Amino acid sequence: MGPLIFVLDKQPQMTQVIREYLEQAGYKVHAFSELESISEAIVKSPALIVLGSGFSEKDISSVRFLGTNGLEKIPLVVLLDDASEQRRLAVLEAGADDCVVKPLLPRELAARVQAILRRSAPPQVTECSDNADMVIDTWSMKLLVHGIEVPTTTLEFRLIEYLARHRGQVFTRDLLLDAVWGEMQFITPRSVDACIRRIREKIEPDRSKPTLLRTVRGVGYRWDARMAWKSAESLNCDCHACRTQTSALRDTALRSKAQSSRRALVSERESA
Repeated sequence: MGPLIFVLDKQPQMTQVIREYLEQAGYKVHAFSELESISEAIVKSPALIVLGSGFSEKDISSVRFLGTNGLEKIPLVVLLDDASEQRRLAVLEAGADDCVVKPLLPRELAARVQAILRRSAPPQVTECSDNADMVIDTWSMKLLVHGIEVPTTTLEFRLIEYLARHRGQVFTRDLLLDAVWGEMQFITPRSVDACIRRIREKIEPDRSKPTLLRTVRGVGYRWDARMAWKSAESLNCDCHACRTQTSALRDTALRSKAQSSRRALVSERESA
């Protein structure tokens, strides 16, 4: 059985159709009807989420908001009844990685899911520096800015990684669409601008005067930040950047454990 995929759809009949399509393609599928049930992702760690009928752009943002559970890094595909450009752009700008317009075709859905999972697979690169503005962990798809982990969506991470690998090079919007968005449908140069804006909100000390991800007027964008890289092969690296990252990840894990303990204690008191 292939990777695990979560399907959220408020229409049971449509949920069953999507499940059958994906299972026929070799994926393991868990289906849900309510957004709150996605909390199971904490332990199940799906490779991708399909968000179907009855969910809005606000719901897409809500899925991304559950970033403390790692959901901000899970690719998100949204199924649309409305094929209008305005609706498609709104969904992508809300944080979706791709959208598929109904009626669904089994082979198309499976192919789009496979393409997204393939693009989401992080390469293995090892390079560290004590002078870096950021650390990119390609193994766990994490980004640290000055030692602090910054949550990103899968699409944002891919764009950051691509620009960082070509530091100092200027890219037009069309070139970035081809390199990062690939074969995704219903995207425009405006999609690049929206993603750049979200990234700047997360990494720039002053987003009104960006110094890490710059705009080259009349051309496109250029990455100027100094980078360090970390992958599975560099887990034992002892440079300052990686020590800082290890400490930050450890603190995050401890906070998560403490929160779980508090929730368990409250549950015990309520049942007493």
